[in-house]
Amino acid sequence: MNGYAVFQINHRNFKFFCFDMKRVILVFILLLLFFLGVYFFRFDLSKVCRNFMFLSQGVRDEDVLILYGNVEIRRVNLSFRVLGRISDIFFDEGDFVNKGAVIACLDCEPYDDTIAIARAQVDSARANYAKLEAGYRSQEIKQARATLNARIATLNVLASDFKRSQQLVNDKVVTVQDFELITARRDEAIAQKNFAEENLNLLLEGYRKEEIAIAKSQLTEALANLKKAETALKDTKLICPNDGILLTRVAEVGSVVNAGQIIVTLSLKDAVWVYVYIAEPLLGKIAPGTKAEIYTDTRPDKPYAGQVGYISPEAEFTPKNVETTELRTALVYRVRIISRDSGDGLRQGMPVTVKLLLNDKVK
Repeated sequence: MNGYAVFQINHRNFKFFCFDMKRVILVFILLLLFFLGVYFFRFDLSKVCRNFMFLSQGVRDEDVLILYGNVEIRRVNLSFRVLGRISDIFFDEGDFVNKGAVIACLDCEPYDDTIAIARAQVDSARANYAKLEAGYRSQEIKQARATLNARIATLNVLASDFKRSQQLVNDKVVTVQDFELITARRDEAIAQKNFAEENLNLLLEGYRKEEIAIAKSQLTEALANLKKAETALKDTKLICPNDGILLTRVAEVGSVVNAGQIIVTLSLKDAVWVYVYIAEPLLGKIAPGTKAEIYTDTRPDKPYAGQVGYISPEAEFTPKNVETTELRTALVYRVRIISRDSGDGLRQGMPVTVKLLLNDKVK
């Protein structure tokens, strides 16, 4: 083999060697970048975790305290106070319901019948009470007075016969037996006269106070039963207690439900707040009334206004939905932030960032 051929072979081997070296260097650089990325990523991740830990407990500067939490919206389970069959439900899930709107109705026919019976009982009790309070009729009193006058007249006649018979008995013109018969008639007339007189006095005095009191209590009871029946009729309508969104319909039209059985669940519009947690060293920096700004991921540049409404007096472990592994043994205090202008922007369970303005309080 001549020298030129050897040179060509060596040149090709050198080129392959250089190409292999370039690949080795490239692989080395890529591996170096990979390990450096892993190193810095782990460093940054631990740093982020530590920052989250401190932020969850409250990273403070001179005027602002940053906390993290979740939105809570009060829910109400609505039900009828009486049992019955559902005749109508006027809203579906997701509908907005205004305060005072009728959400559902029960069949009211049984309650209308109960009211009719109660009204009849009231009329009867009222008439009986009025009769006893007014006393006896004038016709009854006149009749009793006439009877008394008749008894007096009869007694006068028999009394005269008694006097004459008494003299005649002494003269032995009337037998003792006849005199005893006349005496018995006179005594009977006296008794009848006394009875008629007492009967007239009774009619003039009217009914006994105890009877009037019983009639009055019966009327009161009848009126209470009527009011109870009317209240039950009103309770056949399920009224919305506050503005909100209907979340669930538990029962449907035609269902027979018991009193207190859940019919719908309502999410109240105005009762919106955020629960955050603060460590004990930072607890003295805030107080009820401290202004707050509530930030969401959907509008990070437009916070919602709020204020501190409640600070728990008891320490607790950080809830697992906001804690890190390092925070699971940390005791914190729960703080409720009341939102004043949430509108429809804050939803149940939404994660938010809260900035407390330490030197600014709601007056």
